[in-house]
Amino acid sequence: MSQTEITLWGDENAFSPYVLSVYVALMEKGLSFTLKRVSLANEEHLSPQWRGYSATRRVPLLEVDSFALSESSAIAEYLEERFAPPVFTRLYPHELEKRARARQVQAWLRSDLMAIRSERPTEVVFAGEKRPALSDAGQRDAQKLLALAQELLAHGQPNLFGEWCIADTDLALMLNRLVFNGDDVPQHLADYADFQWQRASVQRYAALSAKAEPQP
Repeated sequence: MSQTEITLWGDENAFSPYVLSVYVALMEKGLSFTLKRVSLANEEHLSPQWRGYSATRRVPLLEVDSFALSESSAIAEYLEERFAPPVFTRLYPHELEKRARARQVQAWLRSDLMAIRSERPTEVVFAGEKRPALSDAGQRDAQKLLALAQELLAHGQPNLFGEWCIADTDLALMLNRLVFNGDDVPQHLADYADFQWQRASVQRYAALSAKAEPQP
């Protein structure tokens, strides 16, 4: 559909929740892109030889022709404007307030819940690892996450805002950090996370993680 040259740089194991978010955004937009990986464990992203965005040296990194951009939420908003609806699938809700709320959810998931991210890393989701019981801080974060998810999904619909948006993928990933580890999650929230996880674009990314080769 697009004649532009698009490259997505991700981590070597495809464990990054932020690379997931951008990968799903590109897939949902129906854009053709090349996925390349850089080894974070071996600090390839810090090497002068890596042609990554020099200001941040982080993944995900999106290259569209000669333009390079990092930070997953910034990338999603760029893709939404560059490959805009209605020609391309929406990543964010049509209504202004819902669109703002979706961005709020994304920003919150990226800036809070540190204990969950530490105690339930994405190896739990993508590699089937199991971790010990949550610490007190982890339990507080879990309660905060579940309370917000309950409020956002009180309408009983399978998507946050009546239609799929990229914030659904981000929230489902955070919930699945608990679900996949066997932590207590209300059934309707676990069902929501599972519904979002079955989306074809998400499953394509999960398959990348399953195929990742162990790093030396």
